[in-house]
Amino acid sequence: MAVAPEGTPCWADAVFDDLDAAKDFYGHVLGWTFGETPPDQGGYTQAYADGKAVAAVVPPMPGQEGTSQWCLYLAAQDASATAARIRDHGGDLLMDPLQVADYGTMCLARDPGGAVFGVWQAGSHEGFQATGTPGAYCWAEVFTREPEKSDAFFPAVFPYRSKQLEGETDFRLYDLGGRTVLGRMRMTDDFPPEVPPYINVYFAVDDCDAAVARATERGGALRFGPVDSPFGRFAAVGDPQGASFSVIDLGTTSGEMPGTTAVG
Repeated sequence: MAVAPEGTPCWADAVFDDLDAAKDFYGHVLGWTFGETPPDQGGYTQAYADGKAVAAVVPPMPGQEGTSQWCLYLAAQDASATAARIRDHGGDLLMDPLQVADYGTMCLARDPGGAVFGVWQAGSHEGFQATGTPGAYCWAEVFTREPEKSDAFFPAVFPYRSKQLEGETDFRLYDLGGRTVLGRMRMTDDFPPEVPPYINVYFAVDDCDAAVARATERGGALRFGPVDSPFGRFAAVGDPQGASFSVIDLGTTSGEMPGTTAVG
């Protein structure tokens, strides 16, 4: 598997106070199985869909308790250089570049609009082994109340070209080499004020409604949808420990694709 180009979403993980409960929930909702956790990895446990690594779950470090949230990692050729660009363009480094054995080098950052994300310079761990298939990552959107800050920041740090989705919704797309890899959504008043900016990660499913039913049966909360769209039928869900994510059936589409306008 080739290393992902700079700025490509390449991995996702989440911290959970109750790791066994998280495994039970995501195993039931997304069909994940889980690998063994080597003692030297602090409980970091990979999740698999159809035998391919698609995400990871991890217990909290001291002080992280009660902060379950999915974190999307963007690929970097040089994590230290990317960290410098993050600082130069108004982002905050929450964790300086850290080499993780021979797996790769990571850092954690927050964009000027408040959304937290990770950076991953691949070593032996190159990231997702599958995308777009049931149980695997397929899409993500930066949800922010200050879109102008995010729109200036991300294309300055990564080699993105931007285009605006036509219509009433303030939605921007970030492209790499002609391929759209990330979205940016303005948070409206529909979002409670206590909800901070975040990156919403989508996982593919065969049947959106069935996945929502499995999630709510296991104590999850339906936050939006399911709704039909030209991109697929999707819904936003919160797991029992508070981490938000979305599920989407990419094969069930409705309506015409909206137009876009290049920006910059």
